Amino acid sequence: MAAGAEAASAARLAEVITNYLEEHPAAALLEEGRVLFDMRRTRFSVTESHGRCLLELWNEERNLVRTVVEVKQRAACLRLMTRRMGASKAQALELVPTSDRRTPTAREAARRSYQRVLERALARSFPAAKVDGLRSAMDLEHSFGPAYVRGRLLRGTAADAVIAVGADESAAMVDGVLTLGILWLDFCRQRSEGRRHFGGLKVVAPRGAWRTTAERMAWLNARAAEFELYTLDERSEELEPVDFRDTGNLESRLTHAFSASAALERCRGGMERLMALVPEAARARVEVRPNSATEAGLRLHGLEFARVRQMAAASGFARTEELSFGAGANATPLTEENEGACRELLARLFASRHADGTHHDALYRMQPERWLESEMRAGLERVFPGLRSDLLCAQVPAFSTGERGMLDLLTLDRHGRLAVVELKADEDLHLPLQALDYWIRVRALNADRQAPEGAARALSAFERAGYFAGAEVSPREPRLLLAAPALRIHPANQTVLGYFAPQVEWELAALGEDWRREMKVVFRKRGSRE
Repeated sequence: MAAGAEAASAARLAEVITNYLEEHPAAALLEEGRVLFDMRRTRFSVTESHGRCLLELWNEERNLVRTVVEVKQRAACLRLMTRRMGASKAQALELVPTSDRRTPTAREAARRSYQRVLERALARSFPAAKVDGLRSAMDLEHSFGPAYVRGRLLRGTAADAVIAVGADESAAMVDGVLTLGILWLDFCRQRSEGRRHFGGLKVVAPRGAWRTTAERMAWLNARAAEFELYTLDERSEELEPVDFRDTGNLESRLTHAFSASAALERCRGGMERLMALVPEAARARVEVRPNSATEAGLRLHGLEFARVRQMAAASGFARTEELSFGAGANATPLTEENEGACRELLARLFASRHADGTHHDALYRMQPERWLESEMRAGLERVFPGLRSDLLCAQVPAFSTGERGMLDLLTLDRHGRLAVVELKADEDLHLPLQALDYWIRVRALNADRQAPEGAARALSAFERAGYFAGAEVSPREPRLLLAAPALRIHPANQTVLGYFAPQVEWELAALGEDWRREMKVVFRKRGSRE
């Protein structure tokens, strides 16, 4: 096929995919039936490049780059035949209208049924109150979506706001109910104009899916509102209260800290080979960072583009070394045969990913939060004076109730007090409560104090796991610090933060939009302290 025909064909593929994503903003990308990307929380680029249709997607968890060779329309779905860099065999991906695999009709019917069940359950559980205005209509202006049923319980001039989510909704929707509940309570208070006093918020979660909401609710300000949590059994139509202040101790654990210098020394030979493939003039821009005791990576403004991994050999006690290049799901083992492709990729990467790059370039846009993290590491004390950048830990792996979490940045201030730093490069409605999750986990680990044999004092779990060597970690409650570009802070974030308990000492730093070039704070907000 002639070059012009190839470009035209690639452009047509890109147009079909782009049109589909524009028509289905809640689409999901599946691989073998598993959701890889929920497009509501994913950024993407579909372009024609050198006669190829290039599909790039990225979010907080992963990124993907594939060449699309064929697109097939299947009912409401698109089947994409794609090829990874360096791979000869095509792989199938599927774009579907929503990550919720129910048909729109079935989904709407289930939500209407749930609303009727909820209304009956509320009326039976609160006979002295009137159930008023239950609805789940979309209200984008105030961030309310159709997955949540919201309404009011009226008792004369007194009232409570009510919000509920059904068991058929996704885990992300269920976990997001408290954010929307706070916003609904605030909305009701503003609209009441003094005619009614909205004293509290009743949140209804599915049975067996209430723990995240309970842990978060325990750290809301009881003086700001009376918060109550219930579960609803949709079969028996019974509401059951949950004592969110007594949900048991949060069990958290840390992976042990490793020696960064030892990890880099182990990987030094492989790093030197990879660095030789980087354009010589750009080598000073490379960040070399250990990922574990046996792995280190090369990064450019937070984007890891190559790595070295030490692995046990198949036999004996010797170790082998694996080198790879590419980001995330597109990591490709480095061989003599594909060194040329690696050099080409790195040349393009370094030409695109710099502070003066263009927003139309996918490599410039990729993983903006990792870029923000790399800038924050360098400018931490300018953004949050008093923090210790010499003790800064990035992407600390911690486990809680069987789930693995990664703390963006964790450090101490000059008084030894822990500081949780959560970053967002893009607008996120749920930022405050997601950050609170990390704060709760760090608090629990700090409160887990034991005195090892021979120790002069009780040590926190962080100290026992080897973090903050040489420093004493204060037993005080951690600080919660959030940073995001000013124009990317969701308008609702400050409302939600305003309902945090006084024990959660938070600070929000709004950064200038030119943060890739200069980390400058344009305004700050702090939580009130009692």
